Amino acid sequence: MPISLGAFITPPQLQLNRNFQGLSVRCQSSQQKPASGGGHNELQIGSPIILVEAPPTLKTATSMPSLRVNTGEVKPGDVGRIVSRKPKDVWAVRLAIGTYLIDGKHFQPLVLDE
Repeated sequence: MPISLGAFITPPQLQLNRNFQGLSVRCQSSQQKPASGGGHNELQIGSPIILVEAPPTLKTATSMPSLRVNTGEVKPGDVGRIVSRKPKDVWAVRLAIGTYLIDGKHFQPLVLDE
């Protein structure tokens, strides 16, 4: 004797708009980032930065990036400028020896006294 599954499964109660044109989604974190440290909220393209820790590896910010071990090319105290922002607190930074992708934990904004 066949059993109908309709008796056990009820359809979800969704109202679908057949003339749907688009969807707008805004994602935001419910947690506040710290104002200093890893947040880097005040950084913009062109902002000067200073390295506080040498990154163990260097990744070039080119169309064909290369990853290599930092053998002293980039040192703490080096100064650069922000070129662009990448996902997950990674920044393209223009240094004297080239442009590299550097994690935000390795640098801080440079405050210029005028």
